Amino acid sequence: MQNKHYFVSIEGLHRIQTEYPTDADPSPPPLRRAPPITTTITGTAKVSPWYNPCGLSRKTKWMIIMTGLLVAGVILGTVVGGVVGSRNTSDQYPDYSPLQYRLTNDYMGPNFFGHFYYFSEDDPTRGTVDYVDRATAQDLNLTYTTDNSAVLKVDTVNPATERGRRSVRIESKAQYDHGLFIIDITHTPVGCGTWPAVWLLGPDHPWHGEIDIVETDNLALDGNIVTLHTWEGCRVEDVERKQTGKKGKWNCGDGDRDGCDVQGYPESDGERMNHMGGGVYALELREAGIRIWFFRRSQIPPDISTNPDPSTWGLPLADFPNTKCDILSHFNNMSIVINIALCGQQGADPKLYTDQYQCPGNCSDFVRNNPEYFIDAYWEFKGFKVFQAW
Repeated sequence: MQNKHYFVSIEGLHRIQTEYPTDADPSPPPLRRAPPITTTITGTAKVSPWYNPCGLSRKTKWMIIMTGLLVAGVILGTVVGGVVGSRNTSDQYPDYSPLQYRLTNDYMGPNFFGHFYYFSEDDPTRGTVDYVDRATAQDLNLTYTTDNSAVLKVDTVNPATERGRRSVRIESKAQYDHGLFIIDITHTPVGCGTWPAVWLLGPDHPWHGEIDIVETDNLALDGNIVTLHTWEGCRVEDVERKQTGKKGKWNCGDGDRDGCDVQGYPESDGERMNHMGGGVYALELREAGIRIWFFRRSQIPPDISTNPDPSTWGLPLADFPNTKCDILSHFNNMSIVINIALCGQQGADPKLYTDQYQCPGNCSDFVRNNPEYFIDAYWEFKGFKVFQAW
């Protein structure tokens, strides 16, 4: 997704808490006065000791000042380097050694939507869509849960509002700096004018990054496109990448423009994925890089929902190593976002809407005047879990 506003309040990446002993004596120690600086008198001249700067020559004073500045610069550079830190400066493929993951969030169940905020502002991508609040979504049955699923859908009954056809965009209350995200999808939204996505995004775009895990438009005949967006200094050109998807653009750090992407195969989204009964996406966000797998329903690893070990899953669909990108400084404080946009910059793009998919007429008019057409414009999730490393 591109050109978005974000309204999620984010806690800081790290908090340092210092604990004080409760049984310590609260009274401060008595003050001690430093001994006075003394001088030795020889004849009529006062000779200052070595530690009194008044007795130093101007040249010596300048040497001390310059040495102090040099030492301070070295210390500052070391600290800054440690903070910026995790870029792979050797330009070698990173170490994806197995991590021990534990389950931290299981979103499934009757309270699935209680873990999310409903975005109800104007569509940042200028689409023909009216994102509704929680109460409206429940009244119109646009979001609901069953015993084993969670559903988000486009309104297929009522006339469009001034903003457009009613739809849903939700953003998780929890934010993440790293983790393994397992998303079991039974059905993806499909149809002319649709632009659905499941993604992670940080505040103040693009400064905390965006990871488009699943994103397509219109009839999605070519399958999913995985895309990263962030600030400058993150690239995947001329680096080793181990993946099954097709390499696309390489500059992840171009802000809110193209980003860097990987094209999946046709079965990775849209009608072909739906006809197979869906599948599972897995996103691993860690210091070594960002990797995304897609598994057909018949090929889902048996450990994926209980004790996941990505090192046993084979090549991912998309691989964005940290070779030329400090991953954790470019992607952090990220919320999970699920939405179904309509038209907008990508859904209504004539090269896609008209030329590639041969959708009828004007996108905005079509979306407004054909509610019954959007019967297949819905997300259905069978599982949604987040694991984090010990």
